[in-house]
Amino acid sequence: MRLPLDGLRVLELGNYIAGPTAGRMLADFGAEVIKVERPGKGDELRNWRLYAGDVSMLFRTINRNKKSVVLDLKTPEGRDTVLELVRQCDVVIENFRPGTLERWQLGPAELEKANPDIILARISAFGQTGPLAGRPGFAAVAEAMGGLRNLVGEADRPPSRVGVSLGDSVAGLYAAFGVMVELFQRQNGGPRRPLSERVVDVALHEAVFSMMESLVPDYQAYGVERQRVGGRMEGIAPSNAYECLDGTSVVIAGNGDSIFRRYMLAIGRPDLADDPGLASNAGRWGRRDELDDAIAAWTKTLTRAEVLKVLDEAGVPAGPIYTAADICADEQYRERGMIQHFSVDVGADEPAEVGFPGIVPLIGPRSLPVRSIGPDLGADTEDVLSTLETR
Repeated sequence: MRLPLDGLRVLELGNYIAGPTAGRMLADFGAEVIKVERPGKGDELRNWRLYAGDVSMLFRTINRNKKSVVLDLKTPEGRDTVLELVRQCDVVIENFRPGTLERWQLGPAELEKANPDIILARISAFGQTGPLAGRPGFAAVAEAMGGLRNLVGEADRPPSRVGVSLGDSVAGLYAAFGVMVELFQRQNGGPRRPLSERVVDVALHEAVFSMMESLVPDYQAYGVERQRVGGRMEGIAPSNAYECLDGTSVVIAGNGDSIFRRYMLAIGRPDLADDPGLASNAGRWGRRDELDDAIAAWTKTLTRAEVLKVLDEAGVPAGPIYTAADICADEQYRERGMIQHFSVDVGADEPAEVGFPGIVPLIGPRSLPVRSIGPDLGADTEDVLSTLETR
C-alpha cells in the first residue's frame, strides 16, 4: 500500500513529546522519519514511565514508524553528518530551547545553505521571538500560561492538570500541520522565500491558547472571566459526569434544548421537562445544581449499562468514562483498528503482546497499520548513514 507521504524524508532533532509528536504524525502517513538521538541515553522519553525493561511504552508509542540514529550534535563530526542528512531531507523538526541549534552551528542559516528547499519546524515553550523566547518551559507551564490550567478542576480547589501532556501533543499537531502547509505551497509552485521567512514556529503556550475557544473575546466583550466548574462546562447545562449503581461513571451531555426534554422524560422527571424556566440553556445553567442532583439521583439507581441503554433509546448523548481496561475491551475501538498489537520486551523472560494506539485520522474504514513501534536506540544508525556515501 502506497501511503500519502511516501517519499518524504524528515530529520527529527527533537526530544520528549512535542517535536516527536510532529514527527510521528508525518511518519504515520508514510514519511521516512530519521530520529537523531544523543549517544548513551538517547531521548529522555525512553525512561519516562519505565516500569520494567529498557524502553518505556511511552517512547515506543510516540516514536512509532521512525528510525533511530545516534549522533552527538555538539561535535563537529555530528554537526557535519546532520548537514549531510539535511541535504537529503525535505523537513527538519526540532524542539530545543531557542538558540540551541544556532549555538551548535545548525541554525536556519546553516540548514538553508545545506538545502535551500528545506522546511524547518521549530517547537519551543514561547516561540522563537518575543521577550520570553529564551525561557525554558514544559507543557505544564504552557497549559498554565495558555489559559487551560485555570479552568481545570473544582471551583473551591487549586487548578488541576489533565493527566497527559496535552500542551506538547497539541503543539506537535500544529507543527505537523505547518509542515504540510509549507509542503503544499512548495508543491503548488509558490515563490521561493528565504528560510527565515517560512520557519514553522510553534510555541507551546500559543498552541494551548488556540484551544481556549472564546476565552479572550468573552472577557473583552463582556468582562467575563471564565471559572473552574469541575466536570461541567461553564454556561452549558446539564452536562456533567455522574456515578452509577455499580461504582462506574458516565458523562451525559443533555444541554440541547430538544435533547433536554427527552432527557428529563427518560429519567422520570416530566416536571423538569415541562418547566418553562428550563426551556433554554441560560435558565438551565442558573439551576444547574438542581438538575445535577436530579440526574445523579437517577443514575445511582442503575448500572452503567442500564443508564446508557435508557439514554441511547431516548437519543441523549452519553458515554462511559473509560479506563484503559475498558478501552481494550471496547468493540468500537477494535472494529476501527484503534488498538494494534506488537510483541515487545517488557523486562520479563519473554516478550509480551502489547496493544498500541492506532493511527488518526482514518483514511478508509480502518486505521492504517502501525508499521513499527519506537525503535531501540541507534537501531538504524548504520543503515541511514550508509546512504550518505551512496547518494
